[in-house]
Amino acid sequence: MRLDLEQSHVCLAKDGAEYRAKAAADILDDLRRMFAAQPMHVAGVRLHGIEALRPLLASNGAIGSIAAAVVGPDCRPVRAILFDKTAEANWSLAWHQDRTICVKTRVHVEGFGPWTIKQGMHHVAPPFDLLSRMVTLRVHLDDGAEENAPLLIVPGSHKLGRIAEAQIDEVVASHGQHMCLARAGDIWLYSTPIVHGSKAASRPTRRRVLQIDFSSDALPGGLEWLGV
Repeated sequence: MRLDLEQSHVCLAKDGAEYRAKAAADILDDLRRMFAAQPMHVAGVRLHGIEALRPLLASNGAIGSIAAAVVGPDCRPVRAILFDKTAEANWSLAWHQDRTICVKTRVHVEGFGPWTIKQGMHHVAPPFDLLSRMVTLRVHLDDGAEENAPLLIVPGSHKLGRIAEAQIDEVVASHGQHMCLARAGDIWLYSTPIVHGSKAASRPTRRRVLQIDFSSDALPGGLEWLGV
């Protein structure tokens, strides 16, 4: 696989994303075994209650420590999704910002809303400032080559606040895009509100990615993170 030589020049502060080569190489086999029983050929499975995953995501764990170095030692994993792109599940994802968080129960708090249910879990759009303090890690269980539809990001878009959907294409055109190529065991770290998307694979092979959101914020008014 051709790995873009410019990956190492993408900076979290400036561009909103950062590449960590081989950061999960030592735990790659453990992760693959952990998720062997998860449903295949679906766009994304929201993960909760996998005990073996929690130590890895703790602020001193192999994955969580990477987030803690950015958002502080009090950070916690607040949502995890396993993506499994294959020839049978070869989806595309339009340019967008992630705008919701996952909580235990629905509680009315000013500034939080609208609400949705995704795979039986409560999701709500929080004030955008909270999202701007979060980071997301993508742990690659398989290679993410150019022909296998890697994540695409819009560098610098994390600094623009909440972007109206009608303006996203304009932001992509003005800021450009970057292809987040990766090998199995690599990690991409990005600011949660960054504009991102993904095309359908032109030559699909299996491409599993564990995506985890991290936050150091406590939620107000009785709201609680569901966590992982």
